[in-house]
Amino acid sequence: MTLYLIGLGLEDEKDITLRGLEAVKKCSKVYLENYTSLLQCTKEDLEQLYQQKINFANRAQSENFDQHILTEAKTQDVAFLIVGDPVAATTHIELFKQAKEQGIPVRVIHNASILTAVGITGLQVYKFGRTTSIPFLEKVPQLETPYLVVKENQEKDLHTLLLLDLDPEQDHFMTPNEAIGILEHIEGQKKEEIITGDTLVIACARVGTATQLIKTGRLEDVKKIDFGKPPYCLIIPAKRLHFVEEEMVGLWR
Repeated sequence: MTLYLIGLGLEDEKDITLRGLEAVKKCSKVYLENYTSLLQCTKEDLEQLYQQKINFANRAQSENFDQHILTEAKTQDVAFLIVGDPVAATTHIELFKQAKEQGIPVRVIHNASILTAVGITGLQVYKFGRTTSIPFLEKVPQLETPYLVVKENQEKDLHTLLLLDLDPEQDHFMTPNEAIGILEHIEGQKKEEIITGDTLVIACARVGTATQLIKTGRLEDVKKIDFGKPPYCLIIPAKRLHFVEEEMVGLWR
């Protein structure tokens, strides 16, 4: 019996790989995580193409692996569908680890991830520093980490990818505009001029899809843009760009 961790890519039901689709079709149970990102299709769209009933796995279920997925994977083939790439999030690394510790065979089937898809902005992927997330302020009122990560990366002349919080069950998705507001809020407390109205930012919506929207410019200007439907991310480039990066980034102004 095998646990399959299968990446779904970034757009819709058609982004799954042929190898991933073959695995899904032979599994007895299929779960879909719905807490790290969002596809541009419904669960029903997935079920129609994959010819399988799909069960949502929310964050609470996925963090209690023994009771749910791992117990079933001991006696049957189980697929766990993950938006993007299966091993991009630490939660899914933990699932892999626990399955291995319990002697359950695991097969990882990779796919596109936001961590590499941001190359479409023109920034060189290998020049990104530490990636961090921006949680909703109501969850972390004394938030400082994303600001400190941007500061650290800027000091090393590296780009920063900021992943924005989401709560699909409540239909709540942090927009680039909200994320910028949070960074400005932290700046107001820290007063280190890491985040200013002139800071160059790149805001993205639905990267890797046919409707992706990418805008770059001064923070003060970008925060006024309506980015439409989620998911979103925010990038703060290094202060010094290679001339090719400058030319490519300029395409999104």
